[in-house]
Amino acid sequence: MSSSSNPNKMAEFIEDIEFDDEELIAPSPKREFLTDEKPDENGLYEHFSITVDKGQSMMRLDKYLATHIENCSRNRVQTAVDNGNVFVNDRPQKASYKIKPFDHIVLKMEYPKYNCLLTPQDIPIDIIYEDDDVIVVNKEAGMCVHPGHGNYDGTLVNALTFHLQDNPMFQQGDERAGLVHRIDKNTSGILVVGKNPAACQHLSHQFFLHSTKRRYIALVWGNFDQDEGTITGHIGRNPRNRHQMYVFADGSEGKHAVTHYKVLKRYGYVTLVECRLETGRTHQIRVHMQYIGHPLFNDERYGGDKILKGTTFSKYKQFIENCFDIMPRHALHARMLGFVHPTTGEEMVFESQTPADFQAVIDRWDNYVKSANLYNE
Repeated sequence: MSSSSNPNKMAEFIEDIEFDDEELIAPSPKREFLTDEKPDENGLYEHFSITVDKGQSMMRLDKYLATHIENCSRNRVQTAVDNGNVFVNDRPQKASYKIKPFDHIVLKMEYPKYNCLLTPQDIPIDIIYEDDDVIVVNKEAGMCVHPGHGNYDGTLVNALTFHLQDNPMFQQGDERAGLVHRIDKNTSGILVVGKNPAACQHLSHQFFLHSTKRRYIALVWGNFDQDEGTITGHIGRNPRNRHQMYVFADGSEGKHAVTHYKVLKRYGYVTLVECRLETGRTHQIRVHMQYIGHPLFNDERYGGDKILKGTTFSKYKQFIENCFDIMPRHALHARMLGFVHPTTGEEMVFESQTPADFQAVIDRWDNYVKSANLYNE
């Protein structure tokens, strides 16, 4: 039976949080979802979109949701209502609202906390801004954002738990305390963290609505025909390799994703681009660039860790291997983040410099192009 004809199959999970497989949260007790596609355990929030069946009788909103979403108690619904995260026909509603046929319900709920032993650790972190509500961090490559399988300490959350040890929200052993978004383990760059529940809620809603401003720089294989472009393609789990994401060009699976890019500098064999995210899907830039034939430089997961463009000269091969040694990770840096401050309403924008390893590779490409007299627009 299709989901459109069965009210018990109407909840559509929408994943809007970036994550990396190396940061998988240990799973909470098994949950059943009203969709054929089950979400990964490590999302920060569950997002549901439900259309009430035409034969549904009037019922309290909280009761209806608790009935139609497995492992969803009325208390969880009430918490979502209190946080302003339940909408019916695009309007926020109370738990007592009586649902009607064809009502469209959208809600966001935090995942149930998974209890693990979180150790505060005095790890140096680059804090570029902090006040009573938010802390903005320039994360180094190689640091996981939070504990997970294979990465039980040494994470950003371990460091923040130590730094904010007087903050009640960071005293509860929550491995996702303050997180409203994430970047991959081996991606460097800017992250914002909430320091209290109200700030987290406000920031999370901005990411949910895609109203934040995010700019990345990436070094990718190949040259581009155009100086600017847009990549559109549904992104979902690769059916043949669960460690990869995949673009479903026909939109049959996955979630809608849009990446805008602009060429910053051409090196003939590789190109430095700026990417602007319109959506925030898993590995979005990495998988979108692979999809259009421009994998990220040294991206092992998506095939960029070998020579894809260039000459057969041994000198060139040695040059690429040296670049890989200098930057043993994919060439992606989150260099700008903009959001509205949750208390003051001020629009805030933060930028970070290109990290040393990334800059060193760019400098080497500059020198290589000059010495080899390669075509360079």
